[in-house]
Amino acid sequence: MHPVPLDEASYFGRDEIIVSKTDKQGCIVYANDVFCRMAELSTGETIGEAHNLIRHPDMPRVIFKLLWDTISAGDEIFAYIKNIAKSGKYYWVFAHVTPSFDAAGNIIGYHSNRRSPNPQALASIAGLYKKLLGEEKAHTSPKQGLEASAKMLMEMLEAKNISYSEFVWGLENGDV
Repeated sequence: MHPVPLDEASYFGRDEIIVSKTDKQGCIVYANDVFCRMAELSTGETIGEAHNLIRHPDMPRVIFKLLWDTISAGDEIFAYIKNIAKSGKYYWVFAHVTPSFDAAGNIIGYHSNRRSPNPQALASIAGLYKKLLGEEKAHTSPKQGLEASAKMLMEMLEAKNISYSEFVWGLENGDV
């Protein structure tokens, strides 16, 4: 699925939670009804597919690198994510992604709960993501673009003297 992005937003309720689970490679093994409704996909169209089937092209790769580096290390992460539905509409989420462990403590997959984000935070995060994506596209090599985008993100966080987690929680709570 590579829908053409539309400049039309979809929303889900503040009391709803989008839930999905993946295997270690990021293939969906579970998606709840809110996930399917927002993505405009049936359960059959989601199970077994790579989770990035809902990745919006406005998302900078550096955010997903940060996410994967964090959860692969066994830690949780919170992040703002812009997703794309089958129709091309977009929807923002405030994601909480955690690794899932077996009884021996080995990572066996990942679990993500997504809530409706603070609307006031989206202008700030969309502006930052546009800058990061622009930096990624300004380089001829995808690797150089990703490195430059990561440097830009880390410099912004260092200037604020906060971690990425503190930054996104500050946005969510209206503190940053």
